[in-house]
Amino acid sequence: MTRNEDQVAGLLLAAGGGRRLGGRPKALLRHRGRPLVEHAVGVLRAAGLTRVHVVLGARADAVREQAELTGYVVVENPEWEQGMGSSLRAGLDSLAGTGARAALVSLVDQPGIGAEAVARVLAGFTDEDSLVSAAYDGVRGHPVLFGAAHWAGIAASATGDRGARAYLKAHADADAVTLVECGDAARPYDIDTEADLVHLE
Repeated sequence: MTRNEDQVAGLLLAAGGGRRLGGRPKALLRHRGRPLVEHAVGVLRAAGLTRVHVVLGARADAVREQAELTGYVVVENPEWEQGMGSSLRAGLDSLAGTGARAALVSLVDQPGIGAEAVARVLAGFTDEDSLVSAAYDGVRGHPVLFGAAHWAGIAASATGDRGARAYLKAHADADAVTLVECGDAARPYDIDTEADLVHLE
């Protein structure tokens, strides 16, 4: 049995334009002296994911210039303004043909979720049919792991800012989603508005 790290690819969604942050792309917000996108890919790597794809969109050229992304696969989503769903589709498309059996998806604007929570979700992987989600006091959140058998269905339902929410909800009702409690290991806040910037260090 090969290790999960070899079979699961990390997928970081970092394309948003930060509309509620006055048009500042979230990938370029500073956290601990680095662009947020650099922190976020580091978390995935620290959790044991050796292959990480990063979806960029808003000001992708500036992100490439300012963030150290050597060793990561950078995917540009020209349709990023359509919302997170388009970035999820672009990311899953980029994994086709790589041999990855699952994608572990995280969001650039959740710096309170560290390697411990990611590693717990990664440990839930069993095969291409896996659907695993972090939970916070029993409520589904990020990161999420999608086995490759689900990618086409997720891509078909990912529209606007909804990402995989509708797909996960349908499968949660059928008890097909494994929830991994992470409330003791991570804080799942988003950096969406000026008030949220207090969470950055």
